[in-house]
Amino acid sequence: MSDTEAQPTARARPEDHHWWDWWHESHPTFAALAGFFSGMVFVTAVPGGFAAVLRLLFHYETATELFPFVLLFFLLPFGMLFRRRTRRFAQFMWLGIAVTAVVVLGVTSLVLYVMVQQQ
Repeated sequence: MSDTEAQPTARARPEDHHWWDWWHESHPTFAALAGFFSGMVFVTAVPGGFAAVLRLLFHYETATELFPFVLLFFLLPFGMLFRRRTRRFAQFMWLGIAVTAVVVLGVTSLVLYVMVQQQ
């Protein structure tokens, strides 16, 4: 028997089976739901957190000038689209980002319309 046949595969050994491996083999919509809600959190929390960190580290004017660099964080979900293993997750993450942006813009425009009509 050769050395490759003597060694069991990574899946065959129970000590290599981790508690978080269930989502790879379990429900087919897990990646879709996780990606969608990750996109929703990503589009709201990342710019806010980035602004807070910039404001803690720099003066207001410098933080304002550096804030557009938050767009670099969107390279992460874009890069995930190219790898086969993360493509489905990234597609639904972009859907979550888009839906959140549409909802925020829609609510903002509705509130502005109501405020202008009240005056």
